[in-house]
Amino acid sequence: MSNLAIIPARGGSKRIPRKNIKDFLGKPIMAYSIQAALKSNLFDEVMVSTEDKEIAEIAIKYGAKVPFLRSDKNADDYATTVDVIVEVIEKYKDQGRTFKNVACLYPSAPFTTSNKLKEAYTILISKNLDVVFPVMPFSFPVQRSLKLKEGRLGYFYPEFENLRTQDLEKAYHDAGQFYFINTSSVIKNKSILTKNTGALLITELEAQDIDNETDWKIAEIKYELLQGIK
Repeated sequence: MSNLAIIPARGGSKRIPRKNIKDFLGKPIMAYSIQAALKSNLFDEVMVSTEDKEIAEIAIKYGAKVPFLRSDKNADDYATTVDVIVEVIEKYKDQGRTFKNVACLYPSAPFTTSNKLKEAYTILISKNLDVVFPVMPFSFPVQRSLKLKEGRLGYFYPEFENLRTQDLEKAYHDAGQFYFINTSSVIKNKSILTKNTGALLITELEAQDIDNETDWKIAEIKYELLQGIK
């Protein structure tokens, strides 16, 4: 096993200031991702990629490594997840360390669990895939989506207007939690979604986008509900 967990946690979040270390039900939200990675026992190293010294200190407190700080170039609003992953891989390579697989865990994804990571890793290896990540179904058929233009509603896909919803192909979206990636794939393709990408299916209760304070409150309610069900 040669796996690296990367948690990209920059300090410059705009919509929710200091989002990655904001308290979520008693501890910094980033701590959930760190602890899930550590608990899975899948990784040779669990590291946080950040340019922020306070975030680095909190990451170390919860058991992650911060062997180097992120470059200014990859800490701005335009750096992609792939940019950060590649930078981390290359910096470890400069230190003489390589990893066959990397898992990129988002820092504001408290629904990520060690079991999900294990399931994704099993899928990745058993099916010889480039990438595996959690996806969830759209709650309403995307083929019936509407557009609003100059105050008037219309269908994006009018050809599906008269089909029954149960006859429409189910669509999924990225749950925004983590990606388990074959390292050579991300270096070669510079993309997370290749023609050899698999999925871990999850429910709407097991994820929540957190882009504003309302989302944050909903996520806390969902998380507590999920813990009660378990």
